[in-house]
Amino acid sequence: MDFLWSPWRYQYIVNADQATGCVFCNAAADSRDAENLVAHRGEHCFVILNRFPYTSGHLMVVPYCHAARLEDLPDEVLVEMARLVREAAAHVNAIYRPEGLNIGMNIGKCAGAGIAEHIHTHVLPRWVGDSSFMTVVGETRVLPEELSTTYRKLAGAFAR
Repeated sequence: MDFLWSPWRYQYIVNADQATGCVFCNAAADSRDAENLVAHRGEHCFVILNRFPYTSGHLMVVPYCHAARLEDLPDEVLVEMARLVREAAAHVNAIYRPEGLNIGMNIGKCAGAGIAEHIHTHVLPRWVGDSSFMTVVGETRVLPEELSTTYRKLAGAFAR
């Protein structure tokens, strides 16, 4: 039998039931951006890396206001969210040179939202073959880059 070691998931497993509050609201309120993987802060929204990404470069655009549905967001928040998604896509394309992107929202638990109470948009680089047997059969992701490296790349791109 082969064993795969994923030490970065240990804290998630150990602390999953101890988390208090909304993970996005907590990250927005905390000034430790590198630790929280907040790559950029706008006026109404921020960009945060997915702590458990599908591929390297997987990020999310999140409004500061805690809302579960699009219709609960003011127009200025929606406009900035769309603009940050466009900017995030440009940075991901420039840095990772993916063959495609998945950009979207899962609204509601039954639609696949892992954090259903706080709406967010995923920007996810994709390559032909990135859904290998590891993902399909082994339910395991293989990431070629540490999150700290991804953070430095994307936070630097937004800062320019």
